[in-house]
Amino acid sequence: MEHYGLQTAAGHLTVPAESKEPYAADVLASMHADATEVISRYPQKRSALLPLLHLVQSVDGYVTGRGIDFCAEVLELSRAEVSGVATFYTQYKRHPNGEYTVGVCTNTLCAVMGGDEIWESVSQHLGIGHDETTADGKVTLERIECNAACDYAPVVMANWEFFDNQTPESTNQLVDDLRSGAPVKPTRGPNSVCTFKQMSRVLAGFPDGLADEGVGAGPASVRGLEVAKENGWEAPAGAASADAAAGATNGADASPAAPAKGESEPKAGEPKAGEPKAGEPKAGEPKTGDEHSSASKPGSAAATETTPTKADDKAAGKADDKAPAEAGARDKADDKADGKADDKAAEGKADDKAASSAPAEPTPVTLFDDGSSTAEAEPSGDAAPTGTPASPTSTGPVVQTDGAAPAGFSTSSFGAGTVEAGPDGSGPDGWDIKGNANSMLFHTPKSPWYGRTKAEVWFRDEESAAAAGFTNALDRKKKGDEA
Repeated sequence: MEHYGLQTAAGHLTVPAESKEPYAADVLASMHADATEVISRYPQKRSALLPLLHLVQSVDGYVTGRGIDFCAEVLELSRAEVSGVATFYTQYKRHPNGEYTVGVCTNTLCAVMGGDEIWESVSQHLGIGHDETTADGKVTLERIECNAACDYAPVVMANWEFFDNQTPESTNQLVDDLRSGAPVKPTRGPNSVCTFKQMSRVLAGFPDGLADEGVGAGPASVRGLEVAKENGWEAPAGAASADAAAGATNGADASPAAPAKGESEPKAGEPKAGEPKAGEPKAGEPKTGDEHSSASKPGSAAATETTPTKADDKAAGKADDKAPAEAGARDKADDKADGKADDKAAEGKADDKAASSAPAEPTPVTLFDDGSSTAEAEPSGDAAPTGTPASPTSTGPVVQTDGAAPAGFSTSSFGAGTVEAGPDGSGPDGWDIKGNANSMLFHTPKSPWYGRTKAEVWFRDEESAAAAGFTNALDRKKKGDEA
C-alpha cells in the first residue's frame, strides 16, 4: 500500500504497476458475467457504461486503464468515449481511492451550520486535503458541494452513508474509527459502513440486501408533513382531479334530473340537462384534436368532419340562456339561432376549403451557412425554389448610377457597385448578382442555386462582385469537380 503516500499537490496518487497488467482469467470471466447481466437491462449496450465503470471500481478500487479497455470492449465503444465519461463524474476515481471516502459538505446550509469548521478540523487531523488519501490507504477526504441532506446539516458521508448533525469532534472520531477498524454505524440507513469496493458493486446494480435496513427519513425529514397535518393543510386539487371528481358524481346519479321551474321539456333531438350537446365529447372522452382523438390524425374520418365553430356555440348558448316563458317564443328563438348557426357553419366550411386549397408559403433559405446547407447545396428533385427571385428587369440593361446606390438602397460595406439587400431580400432593378457574405460566393442567374438563394448583398455586375472579393459559385463547383 506504499503507493498511497506518493501524492502530487493536486492529490493524484501514483498508479500501481499491477493495475497496468491484464486481469487474471478468473477475474475477467467474473467481470464478463456481471457485465452481461448489466447490459441485458438496457435497450442499447452503451447505456450500461455508468454501471460498468462502477463494476470496474468494485474490482480495482478506481477506474484503471485496463478497466477502460474492458468497458470499451464489451460495449463496443472507443477508449476515448469511455474515458470521457469516467473523467466527467466525480464518483469515478482515476487514481487509487481509499477504503472509505469521507465527504464533508461545505455547501451553503452546511457551511453556515459548521461545515467549513468540520472540514478544516478533519483535514488538519488527517494531514491531507481534498481528494487525497491517508498513507495507510484507509480514508480519502473530499469536499462535497451537497450531500442531499440539508435537513440534518452539517452532514458528513462515509461511502455515501449519512452521518447527520456532525461537529468537528464527532467527525474526527469517525475517521479514527474507520482507520482503526472499529464498528461504525451511520445515523440513518444500514447498521454499518461498507468498503468503497463494496459500495461500487451496489452502484453497479448488484444489491447487498441492506437498502431497507435502518431508518431512511428521520423526524426532520417529515417535519413539514407533520405541520401540514396539524393545520389541516392540503395541496390544491388540480384540474384533472376536479374533473374526475365531477365525473364520479355525475356517474353516481343514475336518475335523470327533472327540469327546473320555468323551464320546458327539451324538444326532440335536444340533449337533456347535464348532457353534452351534439358534437361535444362525453366526460372522460378526448376532445377533438386531443392525443387520443382520431380527429388529430390526418386522413381519419373524424378529421374530415366539420367542427362546430365558436360562433355556433355562442348562438346556441344565447338561445338556451334566454329561455322565454312562452313555448312559442322559445321555438321562434331556437329556429332563428339554428338558422344563424347553419349560416355560420356554411361560412366556416367555405373558409376551411379555401384555406386548404391555398399553397403553403415557402420557407426562405438562409445564407448564413458553410456552403453545405440548402442555400448552396446542389438542388435535387423537383423541390420548389425558396430564395429571392431575380428582379423582373434583371435581363435588361443595368441601371447606371455613376457609382451611387440606386434610389431606395444603400451601398453595402463591400464598396461601390454593391448594395445591401432590402428587408425582403430584394435588389435594385437590373441588378441580378446575389452575394452570400458568409461564404463569400456570388450567384448569377445561371447558377443552379440562384432560385434557392436569398441575397444578403446585390452586385451591379460580376466585376463588382469580384472586386469585392467574392467568388463565383459556379467556379467553386468546377474546382470541386476537377478535384
